[in-house]
Amino acid sequence: MTAHTFSSADKSRYPEKKDLHETALGLEGESALTILEWAATTFSPRLTFATGFGAEGCVLIDLIGRNKLPIDIFTLDTGLYFRETYMLWSQLEEIYDIRIRGARSTLTLEEQAQEHGDALWESEPDKCCQLRKVAPLERGLEGFDAWVSAIRREQGPTRANAPIVSWDDRFALYKVNPLVNWSKKDIWDYIRKHDIPFNPLHLHGYPSIGCLPCTSSVAEGEDERAGRWRGSKKTECGIHLAPSRPISLPSHRDSSRANSGDS
Repeated sequence: MTAHTFSSADKSRYPEKKDLHETALGLEGESALTILEWAATTFSPRLTFATGFGAEGCVLIDLIGRNKLPIDIFTLDTGLYFRETYMLWSQLEEIYDIRIRGARSTLTLEEQAQEHGDALWESEPDKCCQLRKVAPLERGLEGFDAWVSAIRREQGPTRANAPIVSWDDRFALYKVNPLVNWSKKDIWDYIRKHDIPFNPLHLHGYPSIGCLPCTSSVAEGEDERAGRWRGSKKTECGIHLAPSRPISLPSHRDSSRANSGDS
């Protein structure tokens, strides 16, 4: 992965950590584009977006690319993506004339098998995620002060209280979640309206797509992340952890306002 050369950031624009709760509440109800513009104004050039090319990620790439926002983009290339995901990666770069960096493990799949045994994702999935996702993410975030993610509160209990902006203790930087208030319907309405490319596996029962060995299709009525690490208690790769304490959210979320600025 090519090392970054960063220009200096005006850190006087950064919110105080003690004020982040109020900052997050102040952004509730704002459009995803407005949130991204706020983040770019506040943190650029030390702002990046980590994407796994899910439907949500494609929405954010469209907002960043179409509006020429100064936000770096990278993906955690585990070497185990579906073929369709690799094709989508190239397609998005071409359409939006952007470069999406690949952050990779220090071990090839062959080296990982020699060191830890074949199919580590089956024997020790947490270790596999640590080697191929969490550690590369740490390296991918080096030099940045804030990162954007595509998580939504609707996606499951570990994400239900995610604030729009917070301090990520694990990676020691700010974390911005522009889509937390969006529903699955909001995502797909936006994709159809703007004719955004997406992973065709979404049309075949894969609402959440990760690595090929650890992703299965989801039956009607199942949680949209039920196909990730099916048959185990594992629900997250370790990148997006639930807040360490409950976050007080507004009792009423105006979804129409939240999406009105993203047309």
